[in-house]
Amino acid sequence: MTVHEIVAYPAPVLLQKAAAVTEAEFGPSLLALISDMAETMYVSNGIGLAAPQIQISKRILVIDVEWPDREDSNLYAIINPEIVDAKGEIVFEEGCLSFPDLTVPVQRHAELTLRAQDPSGKPFEIQADGLLSICIQHEMDHLDGITLVDRARGDHRVELIRQLKEQPWFLPELLPPDVSL
Repeated sequence: MTVHEIVAYPAPVLLQKAAAVTEAEFGPSLLALISDMAETMYVSNGIGLAAPQIQISKRILVIDVEWPDREDSNLYAIINPEIVDAKGEIVFEEGCLSFPDLTVPVQRHAELTLRAQDPSGKPFEIQADGLLSICIQHEMDHLDGITLVDRARGDHRVELIRQLKEQPWFLPELLPPDVSL
């Protein structure tokens, strides 16, 4: 397994929509990438990781919201996800591996139904609520080029941007023209 570098905001790959995984891409290479993504997520103490966060603009997620609290945690490998139903609202203080050490409250759907493919290409659905629902939505945002800066509102956005400016890894010259600091 290979641990990949996680890119920080505003890396261009984080700001664009990721491409779907095609039928031809399912196979050993995809399985190896999913294994690498999971290892990268675990080593980074994350509970979710999207392929764009490791410079791969594909619609691939790995999620394990129970790790490291339980030895029998459940790794989800999710390919080409689509939310087909959502209801309720919840606000959660979210962090992100691409925004190291920063958090911001984000409003999400409390429950959702997700349709996706597994690593072999087989379709499946997940009914999710709580932290799993939040994590799925957060990671799916990465697939659509949406970041915490886009989700933060009001004073929380102002504070997040202030904190971004103080980070040694932050490169303001990479910001897209529609994001003002």
